[in-house]
Amino acid sequence: MVYNYFRVAYYVASLLRHTRWSSSELSKYQNKRVRAIVKYAYEHVPFYREKFSEVGLKPEDVKSIEDLNKLPIIGREELQRNSERLVSEEFDVGKLGVVSTSGSTGKPLFTYITKKEEEFRHAKLLRPHIVCGQKPRDRWVLLGPPQHSKKLNRLQRMFRLYSPFFVSLFDAVPEQLRSIKMLKPDVLDGYSSSLFLLAQEIANSGFDGIKPKFIMGGAELLDESSLRIIEKSFNAQYYDQYASEELQMIAWQCREKDGYHVDADTVVLQIVDEKGDEVSPGESGEIVCTSLFNYAMPFIRYALDDVGIPSEEKNCKCGRSFPLMRMVEGRKDSMVKFSNGRKVPALVFGWIMEYYKFYRWVYQYQIVQKKVDSLKVFIKKKNDRCDENAMAAELVRHMHKMLDVNESELSVVVEFVDEIPLDKSGKLRKVISEVR
Repeated sequence: MVYNYFRVAYYVASLLRHTRWSSSELSKYQNKRVRAIVKYAYEHVPFYREKFSEVGLKPEDVKSIEDLNKLPIIGREELQRNSERLVSEEFDVGKLGVVSTSGSTGKPLFTYITKKEEEFRHAKLLRPHIVCGQKPRDRWVLLGPPQHSKKLNRLQRMFRLYSPFFVSLFDAVPEQLRSIKMLKPDVLDGYSSSLFLLAQEIANSGFDGIKPKFIMGGAELLDESSLRIIEKSFNAQYYDQYASEELQMIAWQCREKDGYHVDADTVVLQIVDEKGDEVSPGESGEIVCTSLFNYAMPFIRYALDDVGIPSEEKNCKCGRSFPLMRMVEGRKDSMVKFSNGRKVPALVFGWIMEYYKFYRWVYQYQIVQKKVDSLKVFIKKKNDRCDENAMAAELVRHMHKMLDVNESELSVVVEFVDEIPLDKSGKLRKVISEVR
């Protein structure tokens, strides 16, 4: 899907203007958008029409954000089971874009979006970068899957306006550093665990020459010691972001770093207890989101399996009106370690699986490392019609290629199972490394 650069620019300007709204303006806008998305979902999405009927609600019963509490919370598993019934009847699924994610639980979830929704998602991504000081022509280096470079349109490639240079996170860390140094970034961006590995390599090797103005990270929570290593190694401020593939940006830090500004004009974020009631400021609870822009495939009261804390602070020193939240330390994905000292973050395996030829046949997966030279991949198929031999052979070949290793360096064994066990906390970890 190629972006319409002018439409993205319009969206960005609007989103930046929204951050300066008064609280009453923001509330009025949110309530209006909530009414619109609930009405649309009821009229055009079979899954939500059935859900509303189960609790005896009609769209006119939801007039404000507070009324969302009348609706049931929907988890990832339920969305997976009903994926075909979640797409609006107004759209042909075959003509929609697809955003796929492994998710932190290793369960694929496919989100269908229109071209305009994808462009809006890109504008959402740009907003915190601009708030933190990124300029249109700054050299923006993004450590991520190289496939993302295909989304750049001709104008972006020509004028390099808010247009990232990509460095593959599939490369070994020293190679990543060499590529980044050649690109001379003003802004360095990527998964927090990958940025930490870069910082560790700099600290250990004395590598020099990368001097960004600031760093943007996300996807995994960092502890304070890891954050200090990143900022010291690059001599730059690190700003964190909280996002999901389904909803794009959800919350982000500004330069004040007093918490995370919730993307309140595009997402209603609620933090609830085990009973589904909203917690008080300072209390932890599960994050539940309602998207205000997803129409092709709406998300209403969607539980992300993450934990957050609403901030006791009502206003940020930056003057922006968006509500604040604090993040608690969430789950940390394991890092796979190889015999040559190379470390690969779990999110890299998420991307490897996403680009796997038979990924659509996978219901769940888990990667377990017991030795430095071997990986075992457990797969729960979507149905019995899937060809196990073809899936296994292709996954072994694909992993060797993406990790740039051969069979003698790394043994990959694929095992098909009926169920993948949960860990002691009751969560399904997608990557488990027992190598220390």
